Order: sequence, then C-alpha cells, then structure tokens
Amino acid sequence: MKAAPVMRALETWPDVRQTLVHTGQHYDKNLSDIFFSQLNMPAPDVNLDVGSGSHAAQTAEVMKRFEAVVLERKPDLVLVYGDVNSTLAAALVCSKLRTRFGHVEAGLRSFDRTMPEEINRIVTDQLADLLFTPAEDGDANLQREGIPAEKIYRVGNVMIDSLIQLLPAVVRFSKDSLPQRYALVTLHRPSNVDDSANLKNILESLVKVNEHLDVVFPVHPRTRQRIDRLGIDIEKLHFLGPLPYIEFLSLQRHAVVVITDSGGVQEETTYLGVPCLTMRSNTERPVTVNMGTNVLVGQDRRLLDAELTKILEGGAKKGSIPPLWDGRASERIAQALRRYLAP
Repeated sequence: MKAAPVMRALETWPDVRQTLVHTGQHYDKNLSDIFFSQLNMPAPDVNLDVGSGSHAAQTAEVMKRFEAVVLERKPDLVLVYGDVNSTLAAALVCSKLRTRFGHVEAGLRSFDRTMPEEINRIVTDQLADLLFTPAEDGDANLQREGIPAEKIYRVGNVMIDSLIQLLPAVVRFSKDSLPQRYALVTLHRPSNVDDSANLKNILESLVKVNEHLDVVFPVHPRTRQRIDRLGIDIEKLHFLGPLPYIEFLSLQRHAVVVITDSGGVQEETTYLGVPCLTMRSNTERPVTVNMGTNVLVGQDRRLLDAELTKILEGGAKKGSIPPLWDGRASERIAQALRRYLAP
C-alpha cells in the first residue's frame, strides 16, 4: 500500500533503477498476489519468503536474507515502510552495512512500548538517514528524540496516495448476505485478539452493537478459531474472510461506522469522512483524532455504546482531511530522494 505509489513516482526518473524486495512477512500468497495486481505493482525482484514466526525469529530471518540482497545489489539507498518487523530488520541491516536508508511513515508514536510496532518505529527512526513523515506531529516527535531537522521531510500520507488512486475502481461491495446499513469491524492487535478475556469483552460489545446496527467483520482464520473457542453466541454477526484492498475499501466507504484497532484504517476513514471508533487507548496517528473522524474508545463498552448512539442519532464527529493528504506524498518523496542522491 505504501510502496506502490512511491515506486510509480520514481519511475518518472529514467536514470533510477529500482529493486523491489518482498520479505514474505505477510505470506498469504493468494491475497498478496491480489494486492500486487490491484495496485498495479510489478512482481517483486526478490522474495525472501520469511513467513511467520516469533518477533525475534522473524526479524532475524529477514536480516539474514536481506543482508545478502544488499551485499549483492549494492543500492545507493534503501526505502523501508511502516512499522512491521521487516521494517526494523531492514533498518538494522542497512545501518550495519553503512547503506543509506529512508523511512517512509516516520515519526509516528503511540508512546506505548508494550506495542511491538512502537519499538520498531523508535529504533528505525534513530538509524534512518531520511525520515518521511505524514503529519506535523511526526516532525515534533522526531525532533524531541534528537533527530536533526535536516533529516526530516514532511511529505504527507502515502497510504492516501493509494486510496485516491483506487477510489474510482470502488463500487459497492456486493454480497447477498450483507445488510444495506452496517458497522464494519477490523481487529488484529495482539492485545485485543490474543488475550481471551479482552477478545470476549470485545465480542460481547459487538453483539450489543448488533442490536442497533448489523456488524460486518472480515476476520483472519486464526482469529476466527480463537473466537469459536470462546463459546459466545455470535451467530448474528456477519463474518467474512480476509479481503483484497478494493473490496475492503468499498466496505469502509459505505459503512455507517468503522470499529477498528488498525492504524491504517484510522487514516482511511478520516480521508473518507466515515466515523471511526478505535478500540485502543492510544494511537500513533493523533491527527485522525485531532482533525479527523476518529474517536478512541479503548475497551470501554459504555463509551463504545455512547459514541455509537451519537452516530446513529446523527451526531457523528465531523472531521477534515489533514494537510498534504492530497495523493501527492509519493511525488514529494521522489523529489526529496532526487535531491539527496544527486551529488
């Protein structure tokens, strides 16, 4: 989602040669292939085929396999994206090999170090040569942590570049069993789905939501197994399997409300103007709360119910689109790289 628009922007420079490395951290082949197709991305030049594993095992495996790629190809610069284990692994490899690298989506902070992603963000940003931030708060976070201002480039949100590109292809998601009016749910954070007590509390909240509004829940098979073991009556919820991006974007665009723990969904709903209730007590994307349609409800069932009531009664939070979320973030990244690499 983040690499595709940047690659297209760099293609406009004829003397730039790009190598696309797919780490295989997200390893569902069918879904991965569909994403590449929908985003009109070329096939990866290298696939590390890392697959799943513990945080340590996955990070180490990416480092081992990616180091060989860097040594062989000798890039002038590497771009890493987001905050997953692959991001940190590639950052460590580049730093130790003295290969310059840039971090796309730098400066995000939840200030919650129990989140593995927060550790990945902090370490990656400390090592990066170029830091591309999506919003003003990212600049402030980096400067507070001692990152020199000349390394920081506020470019906007590359996720929104992909959203804007694909929005014309979105039609209403058609599935016979889906209601016309619904709440869309996405959950994947370990704190929500791997803790049985928290997951049970969330599901009971969703059953309560379903009394007012049908609940549509694209769910990963592993999470569905955990749900089935809890023995809660969830027959009225509409479960779907994992979806390609265009289909999922359609569900977001037409939802009455989105209930999520995903950072990317918080951003997308803000751009789309769809109310978003985030089942977390913090967010690394505060601009979606300060300017956008996002409200943090944590795991407080009463707060979730109160915010949902507001939305159903026409009192949904009215947000605005943050500055530079205009579909041109990738162009600004390409221009910055051009200037940086020119000497």
